[in-house]
Amino acid sequence: MNFISRALVLGSLSTVVGCASMKGGTKSPDTTEPTPPPATASLVDNCDDTQKGVSKEADALASPYGIDQHVDKNFPDRKVSWLMTDGAYQKFVVQTGAKNFGRCNDVACYLFAAPSASIQGAVEKSKTADGKHDPAVLGQALGLPAKNFEGPLRMMTLDLAAQKVCTRLPVDADPGVWKCTTPEDKDCFKFGGYTSGGAPEVMVINAPVVDTQVVEIP
Repeated sequence: MNFISRALVLGSLSTVVGCASMKGGTKSPDTTEPTPPPATASLVDNCDDTQKGVSKEADALASPYGIDQHVDKNFPDRKVSWLMTDGAYQKFVVQTGAKNFGRCNDVACYLFAAPSASIQGAVEKSKTADGKHDPAVLGQALGLPAKNFEGPLRMMTLDLAAQKVCTRLPVDADPGVWKCTTPEDKDCFKFGGYTSGGAPEVMVINAPVVDTQVVEIP
């Protein structure tokens, strides 16, 4: 190779290397550890000492599956819904000016609630051509007797995380609990976070009326 040709080749190579250098060359591998997502706070943190004690006992009975695992699996968005007949809503909420939903005693108000997606999906599935709902379809979807859903209903939805509401596994000492006596019983309590029909549920303590979305179901 003559001198001129060799000089041109070397000049071309230096130009390529120079361009690569200006572009940063070979990038070093990123060894930075990814930042883990922040841990979701337990809904039990919103409970008072009494309810925290009940929750601890319930988790021990359900071990190794406690309220946090139950919520993560079945309530990923931390939203719950429940249904009431319009008659019950008027009698126990409107007429009394109730501040909280549920059965109340001197300690608190206790409410069984299910995942919002499940309740809302069941309501949509039960809608009929005339704009009303079919109690049988709704009951079947939720694993509860159809008679519970006869007539106009109200559907309540509450964001437990946003409102910082105490939530735990239900226990058989909770107000309103009716224990199952036979495997065929429906609308009765079985410990473990699921209804007798297999629908997920939680016990919500002092669910505030003012922060709950209410929708009429004809």
